[in-house]
Amino acid sequence: MKLRLPFTGRVGRSKTDEAMTLTEHLAELRSRLIRAALAVIAGMMIVLAFYEPVLRFIRQPYDNVCERRPDLVSNCDFFTLGPLEGFNARLRISLYGGLILALPVVLWQIWRFVVPALHAKEKRYAIPFVLSSVVFFVVGSFFAYYTLDKGLEWLISWSGSDVQQAFQISKYVSFVGLMMAAFGIGFEFPVLLVFLQLVGVLRPRQLVEGWRVAIMVIVVLAAVITPSGDPVTLALLSVPLVLFYFIAIFIGYLGTRGRTFEE
Repeated sequence: MKLRLPFTGRVGRSKTDEAMTLTEHLAELRSRLIRAALAVIAGMMIVLAFYEPVLRFIRQPYDNVCERRPDLVSNCDFFTLGPLEGFNARLRISLYGGLILALPVVLWQIWRFVVPALHAKEKRYAIPFVLSSVVFFVVGSFFAYYTLDKGLEWLISWSGSDVQQAFQISKYVSFVGLMMAAFGIGFEFPVLLVFLQLVGVLRPRQLVEGWRVAIMVIVVLAAVITPSGDPVTLALLSVPLVLFYFIAIFIGYLGTRGRTFEE
């Protein structure tokens, strides 16, 4: 007996109203993963080709702290602890950059995999969903980048006046990458809320009634996903997410106005 699963979008032909075997389902998933991986590899190659300007771009927040607070940082040069660390840092930068460049393709492959399981009225959200997800992730990442020097300054100042700052390049690159990823993922929150309202999983009234709990959850999640844990970064992420929460409710209200919901 063959196990039949809901069809999730085979490449090359439409079987939306049919079913897939488990083997076909896994083959479709593999095809989507391969396309996403190739997009990431292509993005990594592009970042590697422009490594030096990308590195200068990444270290700019640290340079801003050095220029603004020479009393805190006397030496702004990065250092390595081994012969392979510089190479590893280059690979990390290319990986983070490749993921960002490949994000539209990755999100599109995810959507194409799950969209056939949705109703026809939900499928029309495909392009707006992918585009808005990319835009909000990029906005969140750049918001983290342009406010990173504030968090760095706070963290460095708490090291103590007798502590000499000397940043290891691999750890600094990982810190910047994780911060940008945390803000980028956090900024996907309103996109998810709007989508759940449009497909009827959540109602605007439910979100309005639970705004106190939502704010508490937002602050806790912001504290969890930010690698630095400093109050400056926590506030910089939490405040926009709270604003996005109410904006998402308003957009959801406009999108579902006149629609009846089952209690």
